[in-house]
Amino acid sequence: MAEMIITEKPSTAEKISSALAEGKMEKSVYSKKVPYYKFQHKGKQIIVVCAVGHLYTLAEREKHGWTYPVFDVEWKPLGDVEKHAAYSKLYLNAIKSVVKEADSFTIATDYDVEGEVIGFNILRFICNKKDAKRMKFSTTTKDDLLESYEHIMPHLDLLQAEAGLTRHELDYYYGINLSRALTLSVKNATGMFKILSSGRVQGPALKILAERENAIRAFVPVPFWQVELLAEGVDAWHEADKFWEKPVAETAFANAKKGPAVVSKIEASQFDQLPPHPFDLTALQLEAYKQFGISPKETLEIAQYLYVNSYISYPRTSSNQLPPSVDYKKIITKLSKMFEYEALCKALLARKSLAPNNGPKTDPAHPAIYFTGETPKELDERQVKIFDLIVRRTLASFGDKAKRETVSVEIDSNNEKFWASGTRTIEPGWHQLYGPYAKFEEKEMPKLEQGQKLKVDELKMHDKETQPPKRYTAASLVKALEAKGLGTKATRSEIVDNLFKRNYVRGTAIEVTELGLATTGALEKYCPEILDEKLTRKFEKEMDLIKEGKTKGASVLEKARDVLTKVLAKFRANEKAIGDGLSVATKITRDQETIVGTCPNCGGNLRILFSKRFKSYFIACNKYPDCKTTYSLTYGLPKPTDKKCPECGFPLVLIIRAGKRPFEFCFNRLCPKRVEWKKQQEQKKKDEEQGVLSHAELLKQPSVEAKAEAKAHEKKLFPVQKKAEKPVKSPAARKVPAKKKAVKK
Repeated sequence: MAEMIITEKPSTAEKISSALAEGKMEKSVYSKKVPYYKFQHKGKQIIVVCAVGHLYTLAEREKHGWTYPVFDVEWKPLGDVEKHAAYSKLYLNAIKSVVKEADSFTIATDYDVEGEVIGFNILRFICNKKDAKRMKFSTTTKDDLLESYEHIMPHLDLLQAEAGLTRHELDYYYGINLSRALTLSVKNATGMFKILSSGRVQGPALKILAERENAIRAFVPVPFWQVELLAEGVDAWHEADKFWEKPVAETAFANAKKGPAVVSKIEASQFDQLPPHPFDLTALQLEAYKQFGISPKETLEIAQYLYVNSYISYPRTSSNQLPPSVDYKKIITKLSKMFEYEALCKALLARKSLAPNNGPKTDPAHPAIYFTGETPKELDERQVKIFDLIVRRTLASFGDKAKRETVSVEIDSNNEKFWASGTRTIEPGWHQLYGPYAKFEEKEMPKLEQGQKLKVDELKMHDKETQPPKRYTAASLVKALEAKGLGTKATRSEIVDNLFKRNYVRGTAIEVTELGLATTGALEKYCPEILDEKLTRKFEKEMDLIKEGKTKGASVLEKARDVLTKVLAKFRANEKAIGDGLSVATKITRDQETIVGTCPNCGGNLRILFSKRFKSYFIACNKYPDCKTTYSLTYGLPKPTDKKCPECGFPLVLIIRAGKRPFEFCFNRLCPKRVEWKKQQEQKKKDEEQGVLSHAELLKQPSVEAKAEAKAHEKKLFPVQKKAEKPVKSPAARKVPAKKKAVKK
């Protein structure tokens, strides 16, 4: 008999097998698609099998149509419940086919709540076991996997499994019941079927956005005035900052104009900037959005890809601390083989000791995110960006503190005081390690002396207005949810994404739609408990208590059923009123999300539609069949904009593609700009077929001169006495057109 190791993904199964196998590793493939491995380790037969995420999901025990409340649920194979997940049956059956060969079991799924649920469900439903050994690792490198197996945990974390199972059931209760209640309210009131949704965390998240939206809409700007003085390279502002009464501002302006302007005070102060903390997941998502505009959801997807390929550590962590158990000298030495980081790494390795600037946040399962030192083979542009950001952030956390200086100058012009200030970097410290991501304003004040008279170049009075509160972005909303203790590090970006999918919100600067406002308004009026942050936070704390063994999942679920039963009874009593309000908002939002402009042929509305037959979006006039005007769209998810094409005046549509930056598209097939774009695309396709790099791709290839210049610059910043190693091309430099080999130059 053998030991069976159960992994969460096929790639992890292969890596664990490669790490543990002694001698020949036998790879088999179930049904020509699902791999599993057999080998010997220290004289013991081992079988490694894989899941593909969750193989089981919650569903109603017995279906009774679209009704609520629903509390009678059970775990069922995912492929039996969701048609789009039918592929998961193969993985389930693959494990079943070899389970009889095993007499002991080890769970090697990701060490977190979700990973524990995935492994525990496979163990109890397929293996008919209640416990198993547990591998715990934070990277998928060979050394870490060997270390994890050699120090294997004798039991599953059953409390973590119970907390995960409880969370799934709790979220299912909320999701299915609230979504059905909202959807049926519209259907029963108007006959219109439009799937609406809410959830345990989604409702409070939407409320946060709705409150900001209402504040923006209710905002009334207040005028104010500012007085600015420009003199010999100094840009100074009146010490009052904002004048709320124009006559007072005019008096200050008139007085200052009489002069003379004299430097009355000079203050200089230096301060230290400590290195940044290593990344936890939320910090990585915020920084990726700030630096590249990459959404939190996509950042997590890219980080997960880097993790399963052994380039970084486990990304779903709330810790910003790197433990001393990691051999930093070893991974930095490995990283130094990459040309971009060679000088930076050698500068750190020349130190007597390496100590990161750890933050205050911890995670019992995983440390902060760090690079492993493995050289990436092939990454696309956005993956390179996230990888580089993580590498430089990790290196920067080991750097020296930076020193900056702020000089403030007071200018007296006829007893009217003005202040100007500038800050510059004196010692860059960790800024050099963080490279292009250490963005600070560098403003050096001119050399001045106290009592010096200045020639006033210009005196200005500015008319301004107060601005409404800023809208949330996807990244800032994730940060707000974390601060409020809503959701988990792994689910927050998915919650934000669901708000967009349900047309509750739109835009990069998030604007709540009429449907989103109406949904929040109806729930706030009739069932405020659904939007209650305190209740949601209370259940989150209950999950933690389950993991600590201080309460039971059954008790938490009983409380949830009691709360929901009362809430849904109130909802049903007001169903018609809720449905009437939501139906109007649904129609308004539908028009906002689909109408792109006026039909040039009949004056009707051009609307974005989806063809089930061709599985693509197109634009057509809403007066069909009287008007048969149609336009094709390029692939991607189209969204209306309020912009016009500068070439032809047609409305522009925003095209959103997975893993790509959204772009504006003119659907006028005769537009000169579009005709030129099509020619460029056709030429690019021909070049790729011939294996020719485009001009843009050639520019990305670092020349010998560019490499030498970059290396000299790095050595100037970080003098290293040791002999330089042979440079290795970066993953970005290796990038070639998809599925084609680059032509050697």
